[in-house]
Amino acid sequence: MLADTDAGSVITAAQSGAQWGYKLLLLQVILVPILYIVQELTVRLGIVTGEGHGELIAKRFGRGWAWLSVGTLALSCLGALLTELSGMAGVGLLFGIPRWITMLALVGGLITMVWTASYAGVERVALAVGAFEFAFLAVALKTHQSLGPLLAHSLQIPFHDPGYLYLAAANVGAVIMPWMVFYQQSAVVDKRLRLVHLRMARIDTAIGAVVTQLIMASVLVVTAATIGHSDPHTPLNTVQQIATALTPFLGERTGRLLFALGMSGAAAVATIVVSLTAARGVGEVMGFKHSLEHHPREAPWFYGIFTTLLVLGGALVASNVNLISLGVAMEVMNAVLLPVVLGFLYLLARHALPGPLQLKGAYAVFVLFVIIVTGGFGLYAAINGIAVA
Repeated sequence: MLADTDAGSVITAAQSGAQWGYKLLLLQVILVPILYIVQELTVRLGIVTGEGHGELIAKRFGRGWAWLSVGTLALSCLGALLTELSGMAGVGLLFGIPRWITMLALVGGLITMVWTASYAGVERVALAVGAFEFAFLAVALKTHQSLGPLLAHSLQIPFHDPGYLYLAAANVGAVIMPWMVFYQQSAVVDKRLRLVHLRMARIDTAIGAVVTQLIMASVLVVTAATIGHSDPHTPLNTVQQIATALTPFLGERTGRLLFALGMSGAAAVATIVVSLTAARGVGEVMGFKHSLEHHPREAPWFYGIFTTLLVLGGALVASNVNLISLGVAMEVMNAVLLPVVLGFLYLLARHALPGPLQLKGAYAVFVLFVIIVTGGFGLYAAINGIAVA
């Protein structure tokens, strides 16, 4: 769940606060239960069936539909990977480190770690690095925002403005991500969780949903209180500009350091998750071994796809691409892909689970409503906002 607050999410939240103040803050709160509903279904499917998302789609609906689902996964993972690496490149530039050096160190380090560690080892490293994201929450508390005015501003929603809708779509795509569905289902299978673990896995997911949105809201509040207050409606163009939002509360040196830690944590943990998810998703549909519990000699295609993605992503980010525009655009793409991903998730929860754990009754109707509204709003906002992006 920490990977859900990735570099793209941080960039999107920062852009939201800089351009619209607190007007997208309410959306962060609304997305908490929606995120939990979606990810709880993936946990349930993984624990009960013992199969990954792509495997389950192929088994229930055929390989053609599985390839369609994995196609959306591939697009989402590629976009996310570019965003994560861009976030790390931006942190490097903050300290005068050229992009190519940052990419060489990051890509080389991650490849070495994944090729030599087990699933548990990789997860522990990811959790430790991801913990740096709490730096954003600490800075948000330092802003000492009054709850009354903050709530009042968050309710002033300009639904008529295409620019607002574009960022609203980006926020939906930054929270409900296609690759998160594939990853969490595969993760509970890799950890060999059983039905006895379902309750704790649900609690774990619920805590994660709250934490990830607290971090998103924190970034938005910090940038709204600084850039959004002094220079409203001005879009951010560099990752370094986000770092300047922290300096009024912490000083330049401390603010830059905490931003670097927070962004690095967000980007690094998501880079690990995204690249592994893409390799797993293809493996599930093609039928080759796709787990970190297998040695590279046993699963050459899995480790090969993981490595190729990282190397290609690092090479592209090392070029002169606009990191902020790329990050927001990738989250909008996630929103456009949501109807396909959430549709398959709902159908699997309805038909691939045994009686007591099957999605049914009033809750099934409620979940369908949430999925239609979430996917429909993301699509509507993206289509109406892209024209002015």
